[in-house]
Amino acid sequence: MNLFDTLNSTRPSLPERYKRMADEELEERIIRVKQDWGRRLFIPGHHYQKDEVIQFADARGDSLKLAQLSATQHDAEAIVFCGVHFMAETADLLTREDQHVFLPDMRAGCSMADMADIRQTERAWEQLTALFGDTILPLTYVNSTAAIKSFVGEHGGATVTSSNAADMVTWAFTQKPRLLFLPDQHLGRNTACDLGIPLEKMAVWDPVQEELVGSGVMDEVQVILWKGHCSVHENFTTVNVDHIRAEYPDMKIIVHPECSREVVEASDISGSTNAIIQSIEQSPPGSAWAIGTEMNLVNRIIQKHPDKHILSLNPKMCPCLTMNRIDLPHLTWALESLAEGHPPNRIKVEEQVAGPARIALNRMLDHA
Repeated sequence: MNLFDTLNSTRPSLPERYKRMADEELEERIIRVKQDWGRRLFIPGHHYQKDEVIQFADARGDSLKLAQLSATQHDAEAIVFCGVHFMAETADLLTREDQHVFLPDMRAGCSMADMADIRQTERAWEQLTALFGDTILPLTYVNSTAAIKSFVGEHGGATVTSSNAADMVTWAFTQKPRLLFLPDQHLGRNTACDLGIPLEKMAVWDPVQEELVGSGVMDEVQVILWKGHCSVHENFTTVNVDHIRAEYPDMKIIVHPECSREVVEASDISGSTNAIIQSIEQSPPGSAWAIGTEMNLVNRIIQKHPDKHILSLNPKMCPCLTMNRIDLPHLTWALESLAEGHPPNRIKVEEQVAGPARIALNRMLDHA
C-alpha cells in the first residue's frame, strides 16, 4: 500500500472524542488497557516515535529488530506497532497466523518505501534485464513494502538493513555480477563506495522517466541504484557539516548512511541507528557530537546523556512527519478498540506476497 492508497483508505478514522481528551486522560486509558491485557498485548515502538508514545512501548528499536521481537512474544495475541506501515507489514510476515498486527494510524507511511511501488519495479526489471540480461540480483532495504520484498524474494535476492548492507552487497556479488538496490539510493551508494566500487560503475534508475543515468560506461555498471531517498536524512547537507566544523572544531559528526554520499564523506562516522546510539553511549563524558538522524531520536539521546555536548547536525530539522502520525489519541483509540473487540487498521500481508517476502528476509538472516 502506497501513501496515496493509505490516505484514501476506507478504514475507520479517529473519533472526535479522542481529539478532545487531555493527555492525562489518554495516558490513563492506555495504562488501563495495558494492565488488563498483560502479556496478550505487545507494543513495539520505533526509535523515531514521539516521547508521548514511546513511553508506552514494551520494546524500542529499529524496524527489523522490533518485528523479530514481536515474533518472540508467544503470549501476545495483538501487536500494536508504533512505527510506519512497512514495519507493521514486516511484523506480520514474521509472526504467527493467530497473532494480529495493528497500526494506530494508517496515514503513518514512509515516503522512501512509497518511492518504489511494485508496478514501477516490474517495469524497471523488464527494461534492465533487456539491457543487461540475466546478470542482476535485486536487493531491497527493509524500508520497503511487502510487495517489493516479495519481488526481490522471487528473483533470488534478499533484504538488507543499514547494519548489514555491506555483508549483503558482498553476498549479492557472489550470485550475480550486477545488483539492483531498492529503494534508497544513498544507502546503496554509500555501501558500494565503502566496499571499493567506484562511482563511475554505479548508475541510477529513474522510475518516473524510466531511464538509467550514470557517468561511466553502461556495460561496466555493477550497481544500479533506485532513485529513492529518505526525506529526513536527505535534508542534512555539507553546509551543515561546514557549520559544525567552524563552530565546534573538536566535535565529532556521526550520520546515518541514508544521508547523501557528500555528507557521509564529510562526516567522521557513518552508521545505523543502533550504531549511532552505541557510539554515543560508549563515548567518554565531556565528548562532543553532532548527530545526523531523525530529531525525536536525537532529542532523546541528548536527554539521556547530559554529561556530553550533543547537537543535531541540522537544528532546523523536523521530525519524521509520517512516523509522527502515531500520537496519544490514535494509540488510545487503537488500544480501546482492541479491548472492545473491534480493533481498526489490521495489517495483513496476503500469502502470495508474504511467502516470497519471507524468503527475501530469510536469505538476509542466513547470510548477514
